[in-house]
Amino acid sequence: MAATLAAPSRKSNRSLWVSLIAVLVITVGAFSATMAAKWSPKLGLDLAGGLSVVYRPQGNPSQADLKQTVVILTNRVDALGVSGAQVQTQGTDIVVTVPGVKNARSVLATVGQTAQLLFRPALCYAPPFVGSKSKKAAPAGTTLPQCGSAYALSAANLAITPSSASVSGYNANNVGPDPSLAAYRSTASYSDDKASTVLLPGLTGSGSVRYLLGPAQLTGQAVKTAQASQDQTGAWVVNYTLTSTGSAEWDKVAQQNFHQIIAIDLDGQVVSAPLIQPGQSTFSSFSGTGQISGSLTQSQAQDLARALQFGALPVRLVPLTTQTVSPTLGHSSLVAGLGAGLVGLILVLIYTIIYYRALGLVVVAGLGLTSMLLWAIVSALGHTTIAPSFTLAGVTGLIVSIGITVDSYIVYFERLKDEARTGRSVRTSVDRGFHSAWRTVLAADFVSLLAAVILYFVAIGAVRGFAFFLGLSTILDIVMTYYFTRPAVILLGRSDRASGARRFGVARGLNAGKQTENEAEQELQDA
Repeated sequence: MAATLAAPSRKSNRSLWVSLIAVLVITVGAFSATMAAKWSPKLGLDLAGGLSVVYRPQGNPSQADLKQTVVILTNRVDALGVSGAQVQTQGTDIVVTVPGVKNARSVLATVGQTAQLLFRPALCYAPPFVGSKSKKAAPAGTTLPQCGSAYALSAANLAITPSSASVSGYNANNVGPDPSLAAYRSTASYSDDKASTVLLPGLTGSGSVRYLLGPAQLTGQAVKTAQASQDQTGAWVVNYTLTSTGSAEWDKVAQQNFHQIIAIDLDGQVVSAPLIQPGQSTFSSFSGTGQISGSLTQSQAQDLARALQFGALPVRLVPLTTQTVSPTLGHSSLVAGLGAGLVGLILVLIYTIIYYRALGLVVVAGLGLTSMLLWAIVSALGHTTIAPSFTLAGVTGLIVSIGITVDSYIVYFERLKDEARTGRSVRTSVDRGFHSAWRTVLAADFVSLLAAVILYFVAIGAVRGFAFFLGLSTILDIVMTYYFTRPAVILLGRSDRASGARRFGVARGLNAGKQTENEAEQELQDA
């Protein structure tokens, strides 16, 4: 009988060792890879310091408008080159948080400004950029050249003549792009200075055409309202009205560029480049109104109308609150939060070692491995948009999860003590006790996970961070309990040396008597 029982025992031990070693390899490997890559959790505003602004949209914006606003602001914030910046809706408000910045004023000016809308004269067309690896490419920052005389979009070269016989209402020369501009990169949006000559791309879907544009002659402040609509032929156009001051300024600009092209530059992109009154022989005042036409789709016309009226944003935003947190204060908060959690953790570990003896070491090892794996996961998620920033609320969630994790160990160990009180040996107790304790652990963790999921989808702001990290820690607790705690405790219980140690053994921690190998086998046979 002893030989019959020994084979399954060895096979069972082998699977337990495989589970234990797999957890160790995965955890240590993930942690080492994270440290080698120098990744760390994406700290939130209250820990890294920085800027937080709450904007309130004017009017009654639709959800589509709010989503588009979030996308535009996100692109603007990402262009700052900071890590962990977030733009999200909070009810009908929009919250922008930019952690880790040192110059909050310049960031606020960049994020909160209305999109730059400029009216620039088109000097000439430009072909696509040849590529940074090409030998013909000009070095970055090189001053843009002047247009060749044959490629200039001047009134003489365009030679606009109104014609009722033409479908477009006029005839014009086809002026091609200046090939010399292929060596020059497009001007970056953050370098789109209204007083400088720039090389900008057109709208996405408009082909590879680029424009060399002169200094701006008018800004978007001249526009009062704009609306997309269809003309009599069914083509999409944008009708706009100007302010009283803007009307006079626009007439002056339009007269200077009569029968030439004015490009509408929005955040470093040409959204439209209309000819000024090509169907007229002489200039006439726009009387404070105008129309932009061309090969516009419905979405392009609507986006352009929004851009003309509100800047790049579909709604007008008013700063509601502005909060700046110094990095020193954030660091102090992080140290205080982690310090409180560490002190509590050390006290818990000391108690478990004193009370459960050798099993307390399983708690120490399990919490250590869980912390390493949690660090690797949170650091990796920090390079994605999945996880929220790691704030004090997230620290609180992790500290709460420590209690849940330790509770899982205590549930298991107390079940083992119950088994030992019935007179069973340590070996039998560890084999039988897990199945009963596992149901209790799953029930407790399920309640915690359910609460975290509900909080995450219902709550807003920092509470979502608390819920996310609490839920993540709870999932890890389930995994570690089954694949680490279970095999570690069973292997310790089956070891005569670990189980029967005089002062620190498993039997001592469970208040169970020492039992010989033959007695254990006889008990298993009776069971």
